[in-house]
Amino acid sequence: MEIKSALDAFASLSQETRLQTFRLLVEHGREGAPAGKLSETLGIPHNTLSFHLSHLSHAGLVSSRKDGRSIIYRANLDTMNALLAFMTENCCIRETDCKEC
Repeated sequence: MEIKSALDAFASLSQETRLQTFRLLVEHGREGAPAGKLSETLGIPHNTLSFHLSHLSHAGLVSSRKDGRSIIYRANLDTMNALLAFMTENCCIRETDCKEC
């Protein structure tokens, strides 16, 4: 992952509603959840949720698909795993006797 992508992801997740939305989508796994269910669970209006989902989508953290009249959103776990790998890729590189690596 490039540093620009990591910065975009962190910037997107640094807002409370977006972080809650992403965590809720993680709970739903790869199948995702319809926008209406997310809105109801989080207790926020549809237009507010749409704004935050757009931010997460632009950062590559969320994807969507049409299912009839619904839009199903899901967390992009591959992007999150890449972000975590980016953060830990040089773990213990400066330690000479690392037991955890």
